[in-house]
Amino acid sequence: MAFLRGFFYPPARFCKIGTPMCMGFGCNAAGIVGCRIIDSPRERLIAMLTNNFVPCNGRFPTLISLLSMFFVGVSGGLAQSAGSALLLTGLILLGILMTFWTSKMLSRTILKGVPSSFTLELPPYRRPQIGKVIVRSILDRTLFVLGRAAAVAAPAGLLIWVMANVTVGDLTLLAHCANFLDPFARALGMDGVILLAFILGLPANEIVFPIIIMAYLSTGNLVDMENLSALRQLLVENGWTWMTAVSVMLFSIMHWPCSTTCLTIYKETKSVKWTALSFLLPTGIGFAVCFLFHQIARFFFV
Repeated sequence: MAFLRGFFYPPARFCKIGTPMCMGFGCNAAGIVGCRIIDSPRERLIAMLTNNFVPCNGRFPTLISLLSMFFVGVSGGLAQSAGSALLLTGLILLGILMTFWTSKMLSRTILKGVPSSFTLELPPYRRPQIGKVIVRSILDRTLFVLGRAAAVAAPAGLLIWVMANVTVGDLTLLAHCANFLDPFARALGMDGVILLAFILGLPANEIVFPIIIMAYLSTGNLVDMENLSALRQLLVENGWTWMTAVSVMLFSIMHWPCSTTCLTIYKETKSVKWTALSFLLPTGIGFAVCFLFHQIARFFFV
């Protein structure tokens, strides 16, 4: 009965992070801004620190592509679509579970406190003012987030171009960095190119896969491959297996927030400490989960 009571009437902190978490499916930075509705500073901070476990729309293309290429096939059809949707739902539920688990751990350790009650009061109904809603949404949300993204995306794009085009010896700077990271990445079930792509993808999760393709093809600019069959062939030729795909998907869900989200967390908390923790917490968990999965998968399947 206690379990059922906890299921149908979850703790207040879980209810409170629900709205920011749902906003995080679109953009984690927007989810951080949505944490303003939480009255308790402690619980608002917990929601900010755990919002990144919810996959944003920048990570969905990577997850869907890997599921299609390595688990359900790329031929299309109802069965493949249903299988992909089912597996993607499982990954989303994993992210939500990690959000709840991390929230519980934080509330029992560094962010202890008395849980506050959860009440949701319905405001009085008023006729919406369409013009004002559009203007405020553009000024307060769209331009606000895009401005922070552009502030980091421009120098990051220059850095990626320099690394891909400047050659030292017989290799580009991109290849040298990938080779340096390769031993550590292998322990996580990936390779140096993949880990470097996640690092260079700090400005936006959408560019992680284009960087991987650029590195594998040894091109000097970001490229995209619309044909999943050709992309799968490229990945397999570079040593990818289903275990690599799983490790990449796990790390995609559990790794550092993008630069826009980090800037938004700093803006909301005014604290370098909590911003750093929001970066290190999912990163540490992502490393641990990928390492454990890789070791278990190697023990049973290799």
